[in-house]
Amino acid sequence: MNVAPRLIIGLGNPGADYSETRHNAGFWFCERLAAQLGLSLSREARFHGRVGHARGDDIYLLEPLTFMNRSGQAVGALARFYRIEPAQMLVVHDELDIPPGDLRVKFGGGLGGHNGLKDITAHLGTQDYWRLRVGIGHPGDRNEVVNYVLKPPRREEQNLIDEAISRALQAWPSIAKGEWNSAMQKLNGKTAKPVASNQQEGKS
Repeated sequence: MNVAPRLIIGLGNPGADYSETRHNAGFWFCERLAAQLGLSLSREARFHGRVGHARGDDIYLLEPLTFMNRSGQAVGALARFYRIEPAQMLVVHDELDIPPGDLRVKFGGGLGGHNGLKDITAHLGTQDYWRLRVGIGHPGDRNEVVNYVLKPPRREEQNLIDEAISRALQAWPSIAKGEWNSAMQKLNGKTAKPVASNQQEGKS
């Protein structure tokens, strides 16, 4: 059954110190989608984030400004107010287990240790929402993960991530209609040459 999304959530951390870091891949997508739709994202205190509304399609865009590990506070507040069900949500986030340049669309399933997803799941009481996973690669050592996601990608990685987001935006018409199988066919799988992470460069 095709269920069109009503809420697109881009995950990241607020502030200039984080704007170019790998953990903000969800923000990058959300901001480019807003530009594509001709929307502005405005801070709304009651929703603890920046929000845009595409009135024609009745779709909301949300960037939580609560920091990653409290993302669910913003998602829960907006979802309750507009009566949006988890199955009508798409969470866009960085993904360590996918190389830069690759994407995965999936519904439900595990959280992969992602603190933003953990908090959203805790607030919604379910893991059954859509995710668009934007590959950022893995540093190769799990002890390096925190610092890795809080550092900017290398230039070649950034180019691959930007290209992946462009592909996701090209698939937006399918996503907006809830044509998830079509979106998965367009976006899932290897679509870019993996880039080896420089293990001395950062931590994840």
